[in-house]
Amino acid sequence: MLVKTFGSAVYGVEAITITIEVNVSAGAHYTIVGLPDNAVKESLQRMESAIKTNDWYMPRTKIVVNLAPADIKKSGSAFDLPIGIGVLGASEQIEQPERLAEYVIMGELSLDGTVQPIKGALPIAIQARKEGFKGLIVPKANAREAGMVNSLKVYGVTHIKEVVDFFKDENSLKPVEVNTREEFFDAQQHFDVDFNDVKGQENIKRALEITAAGGHNAILIGPPGAGKTMLARRLPTILPPLSLYEALETTKIHSVAGKLPENSSLISRRPFRSPHHTISDVALVGGGGIPQPGEISLAHNGVLFLDELPEFKRTVLEVMRQPMEERRVSISRAKVAVDFPASFMLIASMNP
Repeated sequence: MLVKTFGSAVYGVEAITITIEVNVSAGAHYTIVGLPDNAVKESLQRMESAIKTNDWYMPRTKIVVNLAPADIKKSGSAFDLPIGIGVLGASEQIEQPERLAEYVIMGELSLDGTVQPIKGALPIAIQARKEGFKGLIVPKANAREAGMVNSLKVYGVTHIKEVVDFFKDENSLKPVEVNTREEFFDAQQHFDVDFNDVKGQENIKRALEITAAGGHNAILIGPPGAGKTMLARRLPTILPPLSLYEALETTKIHSVAGKLPENSSLISRRPFRSPHHTISDVALVGGGGIPQPGEISLAHNGVLFLDELPEFKRTVLEVMRQPMEERRVSISRAKVAVDFPASFMLIASMNP
């Protein structure tokens, strides 16, 4: 029997809906096709263990799993859950398997069927709403993040059993409710540090106020212990608050990079990134086989602080030239090219 479920793959800061076709037929062997990487191929073992542990039966016949479109490389472990649900549907252990196509399902499975968090839940939710899906099923740790998207029912699950029960009875799970505006404006008020803490240093405080007002870059030069790092860390507290659009944009980048804290929703304060001077070019601007955002993108709408500027490698500083002008960075690989936003304020410090 052939059953279709839907998942999502994240490229750059956007998501692409992936159709997961599962066919259980006469024969032997399990096969997964559609350019899966090793993490996706290994999902068959995790999914089989989760199914057997929870007293369902794993078909001892031929199972073919196709991830379409088949010419896009799929990576990561987040396809475990939709593949497992697809196998249960194709082997008729879920009633009305045609209902599976109404939802986007994503999650990594443990061997006992527990659902683990994933990266990129926010862009996945935005794409699911755009394509008119009835709802989105994600790990509970990602539910509040995905729940930021209105007009889409988001269900957080902790175990594969909850998903199977949901397709038997839709009332077994309640959609996540997040009051976006209330949470966003409440969180903006609290800072761990404050520009107001700094006593004296009137000249440098005035310089940083002008920097903040105009969105300029700045370099602080002074002996060790003069307060360069302390002042730079407090700069985001005098920047204008993030708008809701900027907060969503920033959250998307951190979500894709897997940097969002568990059970968090929106990033409501301007980011402050302070990479160590041993950082590589790729870590700073982004990249990798499957391009991931670098420090300049994680600092988007916030501050990038380079402490001990002369210690950074020349190549690292040179690769920042173009992104600083264009306010975005284009990462090109043989098979994929992605754009990451990179509109940040650069603050550097050094000893004289």
